[in-house]
Amino acid sequence: MQTNNYILPAEWEPQSAIQLTWPHAETDWAYMLNDITATYVEMAREIADHERLIVAAPHIAEVKSLLDSVLPAASAANITYHACPTNDTWARDHGFLTLIPTDKESGHAPLLLDFCFNGWGCKFAADKDNAINRSLYDSHVVTGTYESHLDFVLEGGSIESDGRGTVFTTSQCLLAPHRNQPLSQAQIEQQLIARLHAKRIVWLDHGNLIGDDTDGHIDTIVRVAPDNTLLYIGNVSPDDEQYDDFCALEQQLRSLLTASGKPYRLLSLPMPDAIFDDDGSRLPATYANFLVTNEKVLVPVYGQKANDEAAISTIASAFPSRKMVAIDSRPIIRQHGSIHCCTMQLPLDVVKD
Repeated sequence: MQTNNYILPAEWEPQSAIQLTWPHAETDWAYMLNDITATYVEMAREIADHERLIVAAPHIAEVKSLLDSVLPAASAANITYHACPTNDTWARDHGFLTLIPTDKESGHAPLLLDFCFNGWGCKFAADKDNAINRSLYDSHVVTGTYESHLDFVLEGGSIESDGRGTVFTTSQCLLAPHRNQPLSQAQIEQQLIARLHAKRIVWLDHGNLIGDDTDGHIDTIVRVAPDNTLLYIGNVSPDDEQYDDFCALEQQLRSLLTASGKPYRLLSLPMPDAIFDDDGSRLPATYANFLVTNEKVLVPVYGQKANDEAAISTIASAFPSRKMVAIDSRPIIRQHGSIHCCTMQLPLDVVKD
């Protein structure tokens, strides 16, 4: 497998579409379907006003009727619907990981990498979600060269790319049970380099949010931004039970060097004040789980004015050319995710007008 003619683009590079996998009554959202649907409508509104949106769902007529009734006509026309069975809604983890050619004039099609999604280490049913990519491809909703990597478990939320060959991940997730055992960390790294056409893998070893079902996805704690910038959860109160873990994360980030041997620009995001579920369990609220689109950044907020404003300001400093849009993510974290977890971007030339 060649490693020099394709690359995993950074999220802020030009996109052809964003994918949402819509909640419905047969998902774990059933008990709060109205609340989460309203949040998805808001995400759809903010995406489809400037970018193609793909909506995957078992009952697309119902979703289309809803969105047609609440969105401007131009935005509604920007949505492509795809009917398919789904277990849940976490497009970040079951969606394609797409590589683009490094030579834009080569004429090579994007590579659509279809990895195995097994419900974050066999915690939840994922058989229907694991088939969504092939369904999208066979229905010509997406175009490119399909590559099956279903022999290897990899979730989109577990990696971050700088678009120049460096891929970040966490040891706590990729080495967690029921992913790719009995492979060692070194063997998994070689698999990532080969399959993602990466030049190097940076492993982070700290910062696992309480309540995170994913075993420590990187997109909940550290995000990559332009100009060798890393945004991370760092302003943690000493009274927070996660304080020591996130201090260790910050120390590790300060020790990292770019591929050219320079320190990263580090921007610290606040830790939201603790939010608890009805049973008293802490939910994994995080400001790191934002989505970058062609014109905007959709930022999760939690009804905490000072923290919300600080997070938006910090993220805006990393993406100064984009509009910051706050999305109330308190409904999403009830199922232990946030905005980035719900979405997957597709690079240019993957979705045709």
